[in-house]
Amino acid sequence: MRAGIVGAGVGGRLLSLGLAERGWEVCIFDKDTEEGRESCSWTGAGMIAPYCEQESAEPIICNVGLRSLELWPKILAKLPEKVFYQNDGSLVVAHPNDADELHRLQREVESRDFEGDVMQVLDAKGIGNIESELYGRFYTGLYFPYEAQVDNWKLMKVTPIAMAQAGIDCNFNTEVTGIEPGRLTVNGETVEYDMVFDCRGIDASDDIANLRGVRGELLHVTAPDVGLTRPVRMMHPRYPLYIVPREDDRFVIGATKIESHDLSEISVRGALELLSAAYALHPGFAEARIIETNTHCRPAVTDNLPYIDFRDKLTIFNGMFRHGFLIAPALAEAIIQQICDGKVTNAAAPLMYFNGKRAQESF
Repeated sequence: MRAGIVGAGVGGRLLSLGLAERGWEVCIFDKDTEEGRESCSWTGAGMIAPYCEQESAEPIICNVGLRSLELWPKILAKLPEKVFYQNDGSLVVAHPNDADELHRLQREVESRDFEGDVMQVLDAKGIGNIESELYGRFYTGLYFPYEAQVDNWKLMKVTPIAMAQAGIDCNFNTEVTGIEPGRLTVNGETVEYDMVFDCRGIDASDDIANLRGVRGELLHVTAPDVGLTRPVRMMHPRYPLYIVPREDDRFVIGATKIESHDLSEISVRGALELLSAAYALHPGFAEARIIETNTHCRPAVTDNLPYIDFRDKLTIFNGMFRHGFLIAPALAEAIIQQICDGKVTNAAAPLMYFNGKRAQESF
């Protein structure tokens, strides 16, 4: 069986590797470089935080994310080089004036009645025990011990090696000019496949009704004076901040969720908000050095849930919104289950569309 995949973000890459494991002959195309520096997957923080996302996401996103939490270590173990992965949980804090936002998240998680101690309510001392450099700066917080993060930059650099080793025909810097059921047109030539997978993200907005862009802006900094050891979120009604530590004193700082299809550089307002919020969290960021800024538009449909539609010889994999690294492994697994086994058996099953109709309309 031959698969033609258009789009090599995290979803397309995981899908290609999974299909290759099932014995498919896979060709993948993307107009970007093999590192995907112009993709949403490069412009991300790699957080795998299903419980924190209860603040604004549907419960099913948490369920799908929990399956991804199980899958990520298995995926990374198969790669030819080590990719930084941390499973030490995440911390959520708020200044006193923004405590209502923190309590709202607490209520959302408590309402789900999860099994086990998935959330711990902390006082100032408890915060200090989790992140010593935040002791005395915040007086209430939430700790989610099972959440994780993956270094998306390293992942995007290593996956092309794994894909080549798996025998996948990788065509980067290549634009597909025609997508049809069972057919792709590339460089003026039309090639037939048993199944075409459209994973183009926001580039598919002309072909998918109601697909819109949600702009994200991030800063990458080096900050030797900051010793945070796990992802930290600071709740705020307008721009909730997240700071994600990586190796070699690097930190990813992000916050913005702007309804916009604008792919231009980071705005002054966005940069100022990110930097001032980071400094308010930890004064050590005052001497940080900005090494890169990233912007991109995450693809989302009206309900902000994934859009996966199985049609005759064409499968659409899109609409992951700002949850790409949280849900991509489980969604790729679900697609492979449906294509290869005829039935989705993981938590993503209710999200699937078949010829434009979703399997389950409410969650």
